Amino acid sequence: MPAPERMAAAEILATRPLPVAVPKGAIVSGFFPMRSEINPLPLMRRLAGEGAQLALPVIAGRGKPLTIRAWSTGDELASGQWGIREPKSDAPEVDPDIMIVPLACFDRAGHRIGYGAGYFDMTIHRARSRKPVVTLGVAFALQEIDRVPATDHDEQLDFVLTEREVIDFRKR
Repeated sequence: MPAPERMAAAEILATRPLPVAVPKGAIVSGFFPMRSEINPLPLMRRLAGEGAQLALPVIAGRGKPLTIRAWSTGDELASGQWGIREPKSDAPEVDPDIMIVPLACFDRAGHRIGYGAGYFDMTIHRARSRKPVVTLGVAFALQEIDRVPATDHDEQLDFVLTEREVIDFRKR
């Protein structure tokens, strides 16, 4: 997908109403995009402007859930694994209320495929064991496939947001 179309899709996500309320002070964990992933940063900036507290994931080690650390736009970031931008180690660890989740593809059952290490599935599982958490997968509509070969370790998303629609998996 050409860069101008990717940027336009990210802006659509940032301006569309979300399918859930985001109360002031809610902790919203997002991510810095890598490769040609849809960019969640415009949406995250909007939510921060509406009173949400932002956070970003940090890789804690292979086979471990991600550590979610507080982050504000303008904070200095470190370069983590694969060059992904992440908060520095002195940023406080937080438990998100809403997680904006990347994906390589998704299906209509709420399953996703990431980059294969299982970091987000482990992190979502841990977060849901601590408190109710809403998961918002963000993707381009063309990333939808017929069926993701899900396993028992895969966490189902609550929603997927694309430039074309909001898909709600909670009712299924």
